[in-house]
Amino acid sequence: MTEQSVRARTPARPGGSAFAVAMPAPTLSPVSLGGVRASEPRPVADAASPVRRQSMRGPRGWAKKYQRRLAMTDAFVVALTMMIAHGVRFGWEPLVPVSGVNAPAYILVTVVIAAAWVVMLGWTKSRDPSVLGHGPQEFQRVVHASWLIFASVALVGFMTQWQISRGYLLVALPVGIVSLLGYRAAWRYFVHSQRDRGELRAQCVVVGSPSGARQMIARLNAVPRAGYAVVGACLTFPDTTTVDQVAGVPVLGGTESVASEAERVGAEYVIVSGADALNAAATKDLSYQLERADIGLIVVPAIVDVAGPRVSFTPVEGLPLMHVDAPRFTGGKYALKGALDRIAALVALVVLALPMMVVAFAVVLDSRGPVVFRQERVGVGRRPFVMYKFRTMHVGAERQVAEMERERGSQVPNAVLFKLKRDPRVTRVGRFLRRFSIDELPQLVNVVKGDMSLVGPRPPLDREVRRWEKNVDRRQLVKPGLTGLWQVSGRSDLDWEQSVRLDLYYAENWSIAGDFVIVCRTVWAVVAGRGAY
Repeated sequence: MTEQSVRARTPARPGGSAFAVAMPAPTLSPVSLGGVRASEPRPVADAASPVRRQSMRGPRGWAKKYQRRLAMTDAFVVALTMMIAHGVRFGWEPLVPVSGVNAPAYILVTVVIAAAWVVMLGWTKSRDPSVLGHGPQEFQRVVHASWLIFASVALVGFMTQWQISRGYLLVALPVGIVSLLGYRAAWRYFVHSQRDRGELRAQCVVVGSPSGARQMIARLNAVPRAGYAVVGACLTFPDTTTVDQVAGVPVLGGTESVASEAERVGAEYVIVSGADALNAAATKDLSYQLERADIGLIVVPAIVDVAGPRVSFTPVEGLPLMHVDAPRFTGGKYALKGALDRIAALVALVVLALPMMVVAFAVVLDSRGPVVFRQERVGVGRRPFVMYKFRTMHVGAERQVAEMERERGSQVPNAVLFKLKRDPRVTRVGRFLRRFSIDELPQLVNVVKGDMSLVGPRPPLDREVRRWEKNVDRRQLVKPGLTGLWQVSGRSDLDWEQSVRLDLYYAENWSIAGDFVIVCRTVWAVVAGRGAY
């Protein structure tokens, strides 16, 4: 929206809810997988939901209440997990001793591990409001806390020479992690349902240039489930008398009055967008003013879409210098990813062999043609490879693409990818397979062959590659994936720009821990069947 030339300094009374404590680092980039932010786009219309005012801070604030409930859930899940592990390994005899000199009974080990696990979940800030409700960081911290606990148990066992049962630990660790992630996902569903109704959103004032503020507001409005409601903007140009709105948000004034205006409208965060918004001295002064007003400060750096592991800060004469490491696409971590991909894909093929035979039989009965559809895709380094899928369309569907693009191009929300919600070429069985991504299972063979990874950017067609703009081909620096950020963030509902941003972010910021989180989220995305057609 263009700025309007009418002066109106008094904005409409804002609503919203404070949700997160002040965040010193940008959490607005697409993912943090091992800092990957997995963006979860929703229709922009969601952002227009009426925003309701709720208190965030203080003992009665929403954030504290949510954290307490989350802690109670964690304690229940962990206690139940440890009881199950004890019962599976030793029956219900509580006084079975651990092997070793002066070793305690397993019931004491169970209680200590459970208590330490709950404490560790808090220590790793997995219940911090800044990571709840959006992105994968919450799930990453849950996994990290769990690994730390069991690594500590192994270390204690080594130092004391107590022979703690491996079977006992091998039950507790996976069952605990899966159960915790499941409960956290259920709580996140609750948060999303509240935010869809306009609840639990923190009121924010954006500070930046007119173009920078407009872009920031658009990105925040595109993901209402992230929990930020922009209620005003302060712009970095001297004459504000000619502008009353930017991107539909009231302009409150210039940068000299950010703190006072934010306090006046009841904002809970001030978001400084880009390096051109304020200089270092002005930002520091603003932070002091906001601290006195109990308003959080979020600083979005000029360089965006860079994940945590690639970023480090070095103080030089009081000036924090941000170091950004170049992305790496070779080395031991990359080799480990490839080995894990192939092993996991091979195990999955063995486990899913019978169900895949049933699917193949259904495809044959539904329509004439081959069971497996083979299509050339573009892989890492732009090298072509043949990708396998269960056939979901009638034979000859590929030859109809050009004609359908001419006829329906204006009706397709994602023109580059050309996806239709009601594609007449899709068979009856194919529609079901696509809804739950069952048609993708043969790509496990591609993973075993080394053409693809379990997690990675979407494998593009050559005709899509020819339409790419500058720098989009950086997504081909890593192998394409059977699933990825695009899969867990809306799939075909995403527009082209969103898909590219997620793929580029993954390519430059991937991590093995992040891959694990994406695989877990893929299960939910597939079951829900959202965005698949």
